[in-house]
Amino acid sequence: MKGVLLLNGQPYAGEIDAANAYVVCCDGAYAWARGRVRIDENVGDFDSLPYTPDPPPTEIYPSEKDFTDGEIALFKLIERGVDKIEIYGGGGGREDHFLGNLHLLYAAYTRGVRAEMICDGSVIFPASGTVGLDGLKGKTLSVLPFGGALHIMGSTGLKYAYPDVIGYGECRGISNVAESDRASLTLAQGCIALIIVNGGTV
Repeated sequence: MKGVLLLNGQPYAGEIDAANAYVVCCDGAYAWARGRVRIDENVGDFDSLPYTPDPPPTEIYPSEKDFTDGEIALFKLIERGVDKIEIYGGGGGREDHFLGNLHLLYAAYTRGVRAEMICDGSVIFPASGTVGLDGLKGKTLSVLPFGGALHIMGSTGLKYAYPDVIGYGECRGISNVAESDRASLTLAQGCIALIIVNGGTV
């Protein structure tokens, strides 16, 4: 089952496919998402929303709490048994919130759930092992270490080869280009944050 998580960052301008998905909306994201996508559950402390959303939340969390609204919503989706989560509205806005939203991707990854953040100009997701990059010819992609150093065995179909190791805190994986409709990247160790800069699917 797919989960859709709506966040209160930069509103997503494209279409959101909620068919066969459970949709959780966080607090102020309701302002941009209502009327655009079916919402199954509203979650948060609602300090960013001056009215009660529909459907009404079953619980309003305190504004001073140990978890962000996004974390609470992510955990709710995982508890429902979803195996894939699409996050919208996670980019832009406050920089600390954006970096926190990236960590939602990693939190899902460590729990065995595939998650991706879909923004107007990019798609971001964590991955390990062999990553197939099909149908991305001509698109720009960046690879960053996510949680520790990367040990790269090889890649195919990309303009630039990667070094054997990209250390945490290094930017040597920025701005590669897919030169083939079938490209791949194989990691011996580590997790990447892979950013497809100008759209596409993986």
